[in-house]
Amino acid sequence: MDSNRIYLLLFFVAQLHLPLHAEGDTRSLESVPDLEKSMYMIVDGYPCVRLLNLSGEIGCSMCLVPPPSNFFGLKTLTLGLQRVHYVSGVDHRNNQYLVWSLKDQKLLFSELQCGSYALWLSNDSKFAKNVVGVLIESGSESQMKLKGFSPVEKFPQAEFAPYRSINYEWNPIGSGIMWKSYNFPIFLLSQSGTMTLQEVASKNENNKKSYTADVAEFDLVMQTTKSGTHDSESCLKEGTCLPLGGYRGSVWSSLPPINVSSDQSKPVILTVASMDSASFFRDKSFGADSPISGLISLMAAVDALSHLDGLNDLSKQLVFLVFTGEAWGYLGSRRFLLELDLHSEFVKGIDSTLIEMVVEIGSIGKVFNEGVKTFFAHVAGVSSVSNETLNALQQAKDSLKSENIMISTANSSNPGIPPSSLMSFLRKNSSTSGIVLEDFDATFANQFYHSHLDDLSNVNSSAIVAAASLVARTLYILASDDKDLSTSALSAINVNASLVEALLGCLLNCDPGLSCELVKNYIAPRTNCPSNYVGVLLEEPSATPYPGYVSDVSRFIWNFLADRTSISKENAASACPKDCRNEGEVCIGAELDGKGVCVISTTRYVPAYSTRLMVDESGIWKVMASNSSDSMEDPVWTESNWDAIGLRVYTVQKAAYDRLVLLGGLALTLLAYLAILVSRAFIIKALKQD
Repeated sequence: MDSNRIYLLLFFVAQLHLPLHAEGDTRSLESVPDLEKSMYMIVDGYPCVRLLNLSGEIGCSMCLVPPPSNFFGLKTLTLGLQRVHYVSGVDHRNNQYLVWSLKDQKLLFSELQCGSYALWLSNDSKFAKNVVGVLIESGSESQMKLKGFSPVEKFPQAEFAPYRSINYEWNPIGSGIMWKSYNFPIFLLSQSGTMTLQEVASKNENNKKSYTADVAEFDLVMQTTKSGTHDSESCLKEGTCLPLGGYRGSVWSSLPPINVSSDQSKPVILTVASMDSASFFRDKSFGADSPISGLISLMAAVDALSHLDGLNDLSKQLVFLVFTGEAWGYLGSRRFLLELDLHSEFVKGIDSTLIEMVVEIGSIGKVFNEGVKTFFAHVAGVSSVSNETLNALQQAKDSLKSENIMISTANSSNPGIPPSSLMSFLRKNSSTSGIVLEDFDATFANQFYHSHLDDLSNVNSSAIVAAASLVARTLYILASDDKDLSTSALSAINVNASLVEALLGCLLNCDPGLSCELVKNYIAPRTNCPSNYVGVLLEEPSATPYPGYVSDVSRFIWNFLADRTSISKENAASACPKDCRNEGEVCIGAELDGKGVCVISTTRYVPAYSTRLMVDESGIWKVMASNSSDSMEDPVWTESNWDAIGLRVYTVQKAAYDRLVLLGGLALTLLAYLAILVSRAFIIKALKQD
């Protein structure tokens, strides 16, 4: 009986919500889920979340103290949808942000002014107190891209620079809004979500006299805000946050494979790229130019070199390393260096004393833009090894006669190398020889550094192919130690342009995204859309973590590098067993039923997380004292826990209408009571007369 009453109540309430949907979408309601779908419209978007370090917090969260009267159960916030054109006397007429205020200030910002207005909100505390939520509409990105947008600092992660000129502006367009704290939710709407809310807001505007209104409901409660833990140390202690990082985040591989059972004496040339990016919005961090263009270039270079014969005869060992966590205090590179010091299983086969040169492939995706075909080599210090590498780059460039590509050494007036993983190596050992290959000289060419707008349209595939060709030929020149290599010998090293195009579609798009054929040849992806956000750690990394903890992108890169740098066994055609038992063997495609292949390859995962974190006996993350041998102060980045993040729209009756109904009901009740009294008196009088 009770369930029937609930169903009837929901059915009645649903009738009030059905106008939100088009008539064509109306369907028979056969269950409670059907009723919910008719009542609520889920809006897709990308949230800004709360992040913390040892100094404080950044990002977004709903403020629960004091709890506003229109919070439901202290979990959600519901306010009406309306679009306006004026904010504090400033006119905004194009694609716009939607902001709600507890004091009925309904603001609508242009996406074009994303950085400036977020900065204004964070700086104007009096105004920000009235703001309870921001919705950012997608669209008009062509206008946005004319101006550029970068939410990080003008010198990203300057505290890790191996030099003192930390006021230098590598990223002049940087606003720094990502590093500020906002006590209200901010959502970037998807294209479909934008269209939905524009329609709903327009409906509210046109139906001001209607007794119903469409409202949006936020759900963005961060546990650190709820519990009052406002830095990493306190939130880890209370269990309201988790460390940023990856279980098997970074990946390294050697070409040819290293025989770990014998002593290694070959000098090592370490080629580095990064796989993670950052954004104001957690789940929209493609990072196309910075850093994925460099990652794809590295993968294409490995593929080109893997087809050569005689790699075992090279006088130097080639090692390729892909970091994650670099956007958050260089987590990957700093953890890698620590594992080298510890001689752990993660880096077995690499002797840090044998690393002769570090070649980093940075942002190289914009070299061919506007007819410019110049790569810039940012050199760390002056040494014979660095000079040899520069000469090798020039020789590789000369061998690409048809490309008309130029190599230029970065301006000597620069304070040093740009923000890069090489900074970690230099802070560890200032005498490290290294070069960073970039698409810029003195300032970033990427106008959307660490922005959700750094997408596939922001890179040029021809530039990535050219960079891969340069790197592959340069590495071969350095590793062969043959000063008289002929152009014909280098011409045999060719980059597969089709592979580059495929990688761009797989790693920088949602269609096909990670469901592309190349990725599915190696792994069973859990999602289509790649996310290059570093993620969080649920527990301390081990040699054999739960596979579900490792990201799709990391697993794909591991399998790809293991395949390209491998030596096939005689029985490679057979499916590999549960574990490849012989030393040096790994299983490629283990996730594919019956299709895994056991090969010889030196390809390893390396965890990426703060060097100051450990798990105590009770399973709680603990911040250790700063290591005196580590010259870099670790910020210990964490991410707040949450129960759910969501945004939905539904129709409600206006309060004025409810009050009118109440007053009408009271008046009707009073009139009925008076009518009863009059009727009763009349009947009594009539009966007495009889």
